[in-house]
Amino acid sequence: MTEKTDIRTGGSSDGEAGPETGTGMANAAPGEEPVEELGPAESSAAVDERLLQEGGIAGALNVLRRRVQGGDLGSIPVIIGIIIIAIVFYLQNPAFLSSRTLVNISLFMAPVGVIALGIVLVLLLGEIDLSVGSVSGLSASVLAVLTVYQGWPTWAALVVALGGGLFIGAVYGVLFTKVGVPSFVITLAGLIGFVGLQLVVLGPNGTVNLQPDSWLIEFARFSFLSPAASYVLVAAVVALYAGGSLWGIARRKKAGLTAPSPTGVIIRSVLLAVGLGYLAYYLNIDRGIGYLPLLFVGLVVVMDLILRKRRWGRHVFAVGGNVEAARRAGINVTFIRISVFALTAFFAALGGLLAAAQLTAVSQASGGGDTNLTAIAAAVIGGTSLFGGRGSAYSALLGIAVLQMISSGLNLLGVDSAIRFIVTGAVLLLAVSIDSVARRARSSSGRG
Repeated sequence: MTEKTDIRTGGSSDGEAGPETGTGMANAAPGEEPVEELGPAESSAAVDERLLQEGGIAGALNVLRRRVQGGDLGSIPVIIGIIIIAIVFYLQNPAFLSSRTLVNISLFMAPVGVIALGIVLVLLLGEIDLSVGSVSGLSASVLAVLTVYQGWPTWAALVVALGGGLFIGAVYGVLFTKVGVPSFVITLAGLIGFVGLQLVVLGPNGTVNLQPDSWLIEFARFSFLSPAASYVLVAAVVALYAGGSLWGIARRKKAGLTAPSPTGVIIRSVLLAVGLGYLAYYLNIDRGIGYLPLLFVGLVVVMDLILRKRRWGRHVFAVGGNVEAARRAGINVTFIRISVFALTAFFAALGGLLAAAQLTAVSQASGGGDTNLTAIAAAVIGGTSLFGGRGSAYSALLGIAVLQMISSGLNLLGVDSAIRFIVTGAVLLLAVSIDSVARRARSSSGRG
């Protein structure tokens, strides 16, 4: 029977040890210099070039260049886009980068950004939810009717509204996985049906004004960190980032794996502290950092950690990348799909509640208009692939920032709203085109 060589030990796979080297030097032929053997970690690094770490700024730039050439663009296009948008609108009207405008952008982008976060999850599966706008409007209507007409406490109405969104998403998931109805058809039916249900819930009045003394309205519109609290938050964020990065380096070294240099972590931490510190200072010139955008950013960070660090998140990427391979690897594909659809509808409901609190009222138009299109466009523009398996929770943050910046800039210039739709469509087309080109580059480079 042929023995299979174990490349890690030099022995055979049937349990026999390889040649004893004692000093870590391989036996050499007569007259040849002995060659030092690689340890397990060194051997792995030698086999896979992606595990090699290059030091210094030049090395980091070289790694970045190879990633871009291989089609792994990440958030680079959207960050470049944000910079270009900021420069263009600033040259047209310097008030665009004023503290007041930036605070307004951060406030208004949060509700739809939360909805876009759910869209990111379902796109990672390679599926779609067209009903997030209708679910958000229905949830807001339930909240308004329960608190204003039925006299429920706000927290109880929130539980019912959010639970309803979670239930709707779970039903979507069951219909998709057990019945086999395409997600496009299911959610299109939901888009139409929940608009009608929203009209039924609101009743003949059509519009419900929320109670002005509600803590939810206070949270969404008027709650901001004090300057001192904002700087404490910046320090805490930088400390967590630096501590987590250094801890990760220590774990990799302990496991015998290649690890980035601690110097790079320190440099990035200093840059992060300077950037966030100046942002906090600049926003504090006006009203400061609002609780609502903080909630949105917090949700993005938590979902990013879950997607990257937890088993459920890795399974989401696996199912979106290749569902059959994921199933053969033992992943519970049905559970992953149902849970993702449920979370998507949950975030849609939460975004609708936050939007209602920000507007202090719910009407038949809540969740309608361009809510669906804006949320989906934000996820795609932010870098989430329509083909599944690639994206990040930060796509929702970056994408909605782009769209809100465009909207705010055009409003400052007094441009008609029709132009905003045209520009948004053009940006969306550009983002999808970049994603398609990057996908072909990844395929040609063997990265899938």
